[in-house]
Amino acid sequence: MSDSEFHRIKRLPPYVFAEVNAMKARARAAGEDIIDLGMGNPDQPTPQHIVDKLIEAVRDPKTHRYSNSRGIPGLRKAHAAYYKRRFNVDVDPETECIVTIGSKEGLANLAQAITSPGDIILVPNPSYPIHPFGFILAGASVRHLPVGQANGTSTDIDSFMIMLERAVRHSVPKPLALVLNYPSNPTAEVVGLDFYRPIVEFCRKHGIYILSDLAYAEVFFDGEPPPSILEIPEAREVAVEFTSMSKTYSMAGWRIGFATGNKKLITALARIKSYLDYGAFTPVQVAATAALNGPQDCVEQVRSMYRQRRDVMIEGLAAAGWSVPSPAASMFAWAPIPERFAHLGSLEFSKLLLQEAKVAVAPGIGFGEYGDGHVRLALVENVHRIRQATRNIKEFFRSNAAGAAASKDPAARAALLDPEKAKA
Repeated sequence: MSDSEFHRIKRLPPYVFAEVNAMKARARAAGEDIIDLGMGNPDQPTPQHIVDKLIEAVRDPKTHRYSNSRGIPGLRKAHAAYYKRRFNVDVDPETECIVTIGSKEGLANLAQAITSPGDIILVPNPSYPIHPFGFILAGASVRHLPVGQANGTSTDIDSFMIMLERAVRHSVPKPLALVLNYPSNPTAEVVGLDFYRPIVEFCRKHGIYILSDLAYAEVFFDGEPPPSILEIPEAREVAVEFTSMSKTYSMAGWRIGFATGNKKLITALARIKSYLDYGAFTPVQVAATAALNGPQDCVEQVRSMYRQRRDVMIEGLAAAGWSVPSPAASMFAWAPIPERFAHLGSLEFSKLLLQEAKVAVAPGIGFGEYGDGHVRLALVENVHRIRQATRNIKEFFRSNAAGAAASKDPAARAALLDPEKAKA
């Protein structure tokens, strides 16, 4: 019996990261030193004062009971206070905020709560997989909006609005919701409030919900801090925003996030979660409260660490002959595949990097068809390992070019040096 018999499983494509992950596992089992820049999994320990609060709370037997699926009141109040000091946005912790078991769970369960079979959802492409597939699993159809293509600059709002208007005009039924994700995973794009304003106005006019993923709100390096869509007063009429403790406080495994905004959407999410879970373990929520209410120097330290890693990576790749835009935010670099390898596509190029340079990256095709010309590199190794990765890549590029030039096989030369000939 195959799992492909099941309706929801059949709606999921093959997991494109699986092949690279399997190769990585085999290489490590064989004793090879693989530098893993593939998964956005923070490598730093959670700050000690947060861990200490967890230990203190877990020693209280009262915290061992069922928790609250909406989140404990103290954590919701701490999150509302964060929105006030960071974005100058007033949030009602009782009606406009809910604690989620990571932002990914929150988005997927909201999709289950609001989606009817056949609903249309507008999703940027490339995008983080849960953005389309959370809705696909709920029975929706996804219409893709191509974004963040080649030059590393932010998406132009005029072009985006043209795409959005066209998508709504030619969709039957009218789209239910639009997903936004800035700073973006995987493209690392950032936008300002001027980007959000016409989108909010348009979605209010057409009765379209906005789901904004702001998981990388605090991982920024250049320019102004990323804004919240809720800074636009009218936004909460249609918008809900997802945030996360994972990257800001190196708490990925703790699984704490939030949904904030439109009361109707928050109520819907709370209702469905009441049937599915009892919330995160209370001591984890108590520790998360301490993180939000406590000293914030740890946040700047994390930001500074990722900034240093970014600079080392971008400079090292440039020295290797790989021109990659420097990300202004997030913990990723979105790297266009070098021209002589472009014909391979992102999956085969990722496999080649793993095999020849001993560097694991995420193939862009895993984030949607419009990501296939790129790979995503995560800033999850220390600067020494990142330097080693860029040296390995430089040596791979050098030996590859030399090998291709020396090859007596015309097909090999075409494949490595002349993409157009290879396609023929």
